Parts: sequence; C-alpha cells; structure tokens
Amino acid sequence: MSTRKSSKKITRVASASTASENVFQVDETHRKKARNFRILAFALWLVAIGFEVFAILLLNKAPVNTTLLFVYIAADFICAVSAGLLWKKANRWDPPSKKDKFKFFIQTQLGAIMNVIAFLPLVIFILKSKNLDAKTKKLVGGIAVVALLSATALGVDYNPPSQEEYLEQTEEVKALNGGKDFVYWTKSGSSYHLFEDCFYINSDRTTEIFEGTVADARTLKNITDLCNYCESRSKKALEETE
Repeated sequence: MSTRKSSKKITRVASASTASENVFQVDETHRKKARNFRILAFALWLVAIGFEVFAILLLNKAPVNTTLLFVYIAADFICAVSAGLLWKKANRWDPPSKKDKFKFFIQTQLGAIMNVIAFLPLVIFILKSKNLDAKTKKLVGGIAVVALLSATALGVDYNPPSQEEYLEQTEEVKALNGGKDFVYWTKSGSSYHLFEDCFYINSDRTTEIFEGTVADARTLKNITDLCNYCESRSKKALEETE
C-alpha cells in the first residue's frame, strides 16, 4: 500500500507487544514495567490506609484536632488517587484476559475498590464520632464523602483494556494495512492512523508524530479508535487493487 510522507517529525517507539496466532503477547520488558507500577500502587494504597487509620485514631481523642484531620484526609486522597492511576496504567502495559470475567473485573476495577477501602471506614467513623459537634461533623463528614466519591470515580477504569481487545484491534489494522501492525498517533490525538500523511495528524498544531503498533498506541496514550478517514482510504485502496 503506497503512502505519501509527512513533513512532521516521526518518532518510532519501542514495541510493547506482539500479536500472532490469535494470541496477544506482552513483551517481558513491559510486563516488568507493569509489575513495578502495581507494586508502587499497592505501596501507595498501604500509605493511604495508614493515613486513614491515623485519622480514625484521631477521632477517638477529645478534643479532635480538625486541622490535622483534614491533613490526613488530604494525604489519604492523594495517595489513593495516585495508586489508582498507576494501577490503570499498569493494566494498559499488561492487559488482563476476559476469559475469567470475575478476575478481569477485579484486576481492572481494583483502583476503585481499594479507594473505597481507603475512605469508607473513615466516613463511617466520622459520622459515628462522639467527639465532634454536629456542625464540625457535618463539615468533616461532607469533605470525607466528597473525597470518597472522587477517589472512587477516579479509580474506575471506564474503558478497561483486555488482551482480546488488543488482539482484535491489531488484526483489524493488519487487515487494512497489508498485514502490518503499524500505526501513527500524536500526543493530543484520540485516534491512531494508518497513514503518516493523514490530514488529521498533519495540522499546523502537530509538531511530532509517533509510530508503532496498535498496542503501543493503547499502552502509551490509551488511544482505542482507528481514524475513520484512514480506514476508508485503506479500504478504497484495497478495492482498487482487487
């Protein structure tokens, strides 16, 4: 399939994986990187739960130091949210399989689950605390509930990756691209492209175009959609060669 060249800077990224014989295979280097992200995520969740415990212990002391309580809640929130984001990033580097639906759900939504654990007990203790007056309890409880809901929402993976999805997208690109798993994308783009000269990635605001596999685009930028223009252009080119 012939293609024109782009005038933009093209940056080749290291391949994250391969897809062959209906099996998606993650590169060992990237699997190790995912494992490191997961270890760091669990470490941050432990720290977050530690701040939660400190806050609960603080509620048992009268009078309650509300300033320190707010500090613990904020620290809990920062650690929990950071852990959830790292966990989701690890899943992009090393996606789970959908074959075991329960395991897939737990692995992809663990960020939300752990963030609930890092806040829900604290919210309950605040609401039941006898060392806070009604006004303070309402204020602190409201902040804790907002932190709980926000951390949980940020921990949810609304478009969780899977080995099957990576493989399906890869096979689609290979069918349109002469058997090659090769795409282009930009830092701010929401689609990957089959042609480096596609006008969507050759605008004035584009300074650099990245090239790699479909898995690279998903892993590095979480891009899941194929450019409609590139898809139509490729199908037209294939029809003309038949």
